[in-house]
Amino acid sequence: MASQDLKQRTKPHDASPADADADAATTTKVRLRRPDRRTVAKRGLRSLALAVSLPLSLTLIDIYFFGSLGAASAAAADPERPFVPPLWILHTLCAVSSLLMGLSAWLVWAEGGFHRRPVALSLYLAQLGLALAWGPVVFGLGAGRVGLAVAAGMVAAMVGCYKTFGEVNPIAGDLVKICFAWAGLLSVVNLKLVSM
Repeated sequence: MASQDLKQRTKPHDASPADADADAATTTKVRLRRPDRRTVAKRGLRSLALAVSLPLSLTLIDIYFFGSLGAASAAAADPERPFVPPLWILHTLCAVSSLLMGLSAWLVWAEGGFHRRPVALSLYLAQLGLALAWGPVVFGLGAGRVGLAVAAGMVAAMVGCYKTFGEVNPIAGDLVKICFAWAGLLSVVNLKLVSM
C-alpha cells in the first residue's frame, strides 16, 4: 500500500536538445563568472598601480633632475637656516604627497567621479603639474617669488581637489587633507627662501 502513495517527480516539460544547449550555455555563464571577477580585480590592481606609480615616478624624476640645483638648494641645505628643512625631507614629503594624491585620484576614478565631475580631473592634473614645476622653479631657476605663486596655485588646486574628491569619495577627500600639510610646508620654505 505504501507504493500507491508514492508520486513520481516529473519535470514540467521534457528536455529537448535545444533546452539542453540552453542549460549548457547557462552553466557556462556561471562558470565564467568567477574568472570575470578575477579579471576585474586584476584590472583594478593594474589601474591602482598605474595611478600611484605614474605620479610618483614623475616626482622622482623631477627630484633627480632638479632637486639640488641652484643657490636656493644651497640655502635650503644650510644648517643655520631655521624653518628650512633639509632637502631630503622636502623630497620625501614630495614623493609621499604625490603617492597620496595618486591614490585619492584613483579612488575618485574607481567611483566614476571623473565622468560625473570632469573638473576633478583637470584640478588633479593642475595640482600635479604645479607640484612638478615647483622644484625646478625654486631650486633650478632660483625664482622664489615665482615659486611662491606656483605654491599658491598648487594649494588652490588642492582645495578644489579636496572639495570635488570629497563629494565623490570621502576617503579620497581625507587623503587630500594630508597633502595640505606638505603644501603648507612648501609655502613656508618658499617664504624663507624669498626672504633671504
